[in-house]
Amino acid sequence: MKRLNPRRILLGLAAPVLALVVAFVITSLILALFRDPVGDVWKTILHVPKPRQTVQIVNAATVYYLSAIAVAVGFRMNLFNIGVDGQYRVAVFAAAVFAGQAWLPGWLNVIVSIVVAMVAGGLWASIAAYLKVKRGVSEVISTIMLNAIATGVVSWLLLKVADRHAGSNAVNTKDIPESSQLLGLKLIPGATNRVYTLIVLAILVGLAYWFVLGKTRFGFDLRATGRSETAAVASGVKVPRMVMTAMIASGALAGLIGMPLLFGQDHNYGTTFQSGLGFAGIAIALLGRNNAVGIAFASVLWAFLDIQSNALQITAGVAQEIVFIIQGVILFAVVIAYELIRRTDKRLEQQRVARELGAQGTVPATEGAPA
Repeated sequence: MKRLNPRRILLGLAAPVLALVVAFVITSLILALFRDPVGDVWKTILHVPKPRQTVQIVNAATVYYLSAIAVAVGFRMNLFNIGVDGQYRVAVFAAAVFAGQAWLPGWLNVIVSIVVAMVAGGLWASIAAYLKVKRGVSEVISTIMLNAIATGVVSWLLLKVADRHAGSNAVNTKDIPESSQLLGLKLIPGATNRVYTLIVLAILVGLAYWFVLGKTRFGFDLRATGRSETAAVASGVKVPRMVMTAMIASGALAGLIGMPLLFGQDHNYGTTFQSGLGFAGIAIALLGRNNAVGIAFASVLWAFLDIQSNALQITAGVAQEIVFIIQGVILFAVVIAYELIRRTDKRLEQQRVARELGAQGTVPATEGAPA
C-alpha cells in the first residue's frame, strides 16, 4: 500500500487555497475599481445558507458533478469532449419522450429511460469519435459543431412532439407519469424542498469512475493512452478502439446529466430546461483535476457561488453576474497554481533525492579509463 506523503497532501491543498485567495483579491479589486460595496458583496456570498438554499446547492452540485465526470473521462485520455452540452440535450430529450409515453410502470420507467438517455448520449458522441478515428478530425471542432446541430435538431423535434395546452405558450414534451416522478429525499433538516432522489445516481457514477479508471486494466490503458499514445501502442493498446470507447463512454455519462432535473423537478423537456450544464462541467472537471473527490468539492463550490449570488442584486445592489468573474478567476488561478505547485514539488523531490544520495555517499562520479 502507498504511504501517505504529508508534503504531497499539503502541496495538493495549497493549489486550490491559493486559487481562492487570488480570486478573492482580484474580484475585490474589480469591485473597488467600479465603486461597488466590496464588503456587502462578500457578506452576501459567504453567509451561511439557509436550509432551503442548502438543498438548492446540493441539487445543483449533483447535476454539475455528473457533467464534470462526463468531461473528465475524455480529459483523462487527453480527449477534449466539448460536446457534452449537446450530448446531454439530445439524451434528456430522448429520455423525456420515452418516459412520457408511460409504456412501463413506476421505477422501471425511470431505469429504462436512464438507459435510453445513455444510449442517445453515447450515439451522439460516437459521431465525433468516428470523425476523429476514421477521418482525423479534431474532436474539439467536431464536438463544438455537434453542439449547435444538437440544439437545432432537438428544437425541431420538440415542435413535432410538443404537448401543447390551450392558453399556454409553453413548448415541452408530455409530462412523465406521476408514478415515475421522484419526489426527492428529506436530507436537510428544516428545508421545505427536497434533495434529488437521483443524487444516488451521481454517487454511484463517482464510485464507478474512481474504480474503473484507477483499479482496472481498461482504466490503466485509457490513462496510458492519454499520457503517451506511442507508449500505449508499444504496450499493446489499440489506440483507435480506446478513442472510440472513451468518447462514447463520455457521451453516455453526459446522458445522465439531465436525469435528476427530468425526474425530480421538471418532469418534461421543454424550452425552459436548464442549459449550459456541459460547459460548466468543463470548468469543474479542470478545477477538480479530473479526480472523483476533487470534482465533488469543485461541484459544491460552483453550486454554492451560483445559489448565493441570487441575492446580490437585492442586498448589495450588484448584478449577480459578478459570480461569473469569481468563477472565471478561480478557474484560471487554479490552473496556474497547480502548475506552480507541480514545479515546486518536482524541485523538492530532486533536492530530497540529492540529499539521500549524498548521505549514502553514492553521488555518481565520472570514471576514468583503465590504465
